[in-house]
Amino acid sequence: MTVTQMPTVTQMPIAPPARLPQPDGPLIGDVLRSEWAKLRTVRSTYWTLLAAALMTIGFSVLVTAVIAAQWATATAKTKANFDPVQSTMNGAFLAQLAIAVLGVLVITSEYSTGMIRATFSAVPQRLIVLGAKAAVFAAVALVVTTSACLVAFFAGEAILGTQGIGVGLGADNALRIVVGNGMYMAVLGLLALALGTIIRKTAGGITAVVGILFVLPGLAKLLPSSMDVVQKFLPSNAGQALINGGNQSATQLSPWVGFGVFCLWAIAALAVAGAMLVRRDA
Repeated sequence: MTVTQMPTVTQMPIAPPARLPQPDGPLIGDVLRSEWAKLRTVRSTYWTLLAAALMTIGFSVLVTAVIAAQWATATAKTKANFDPVQSTMNGAFLAQLAIAVLGVLVITSEYSTGMIRATFSAVPQRLIVLGAKAAVFAAVALVVTTSACLVAFFAGEAILGTQGIGVGLGADNALRIVVGNGMYMAVLGLLALALGTIIRKTAGGITAVVGILFVLPGLAKLLPSSMDVVQKFLPSNAGQALINGGNQSATQLSPWVGFGVFCLWAIAALAVAGAMLVRRDA
């Protein structure tokens, strides 16, 4: 009987499944560099930061020059209530609006031009994009505004020194107020960035920031005195506690507690912005 031999079947090796590329550490660095390139190649960035610096320094020089010129004829009450540190920081009040506008523009300019779609196509992880924008902008704003405040302080105190009323950076609360102004504006810029991300429109974002900075505190003053505690925790009132003098009013938190509350406002706004950024279409 003839036995038929079955053909041998050779099994081909099964290739392992292809592994999708996973985002790693360098991705964050690449996104940071990309956001830095975007920020520094837009002319509005230079003009807005220049305006903030000029307002901080220029107004300080103007105010202290007027004070020094009129010091000899000033009343005793005026001299007793005079704060040489605060007098050099008046320009920072104007500069905060410029920083807030730039914070809004950092994100809304991409929406207005449609560039945001290209950004999210290159980096689908939208929270990384938002985090990179926030980190780069906060660092730039902190460096520029703090430097401008230091220049404003030394220039103003040099002018006041001609009347013997200037002080140094080691004076009571001086370092906190000067550096605190830069910190306040950096966090304010982050709050503006969050509002711009939520609203997506430049005009709407700027309107929201102005409402929070200037309108909301005024409306809060119309509340009954029994609700004065509410005023302490409003974003601008809480943040400005860091940059006020040693005398805290009844409707104001202590400096570092107030700044902490202000930071929480910015973090909460960024959290909402991040959630909406992930859920909505570009």
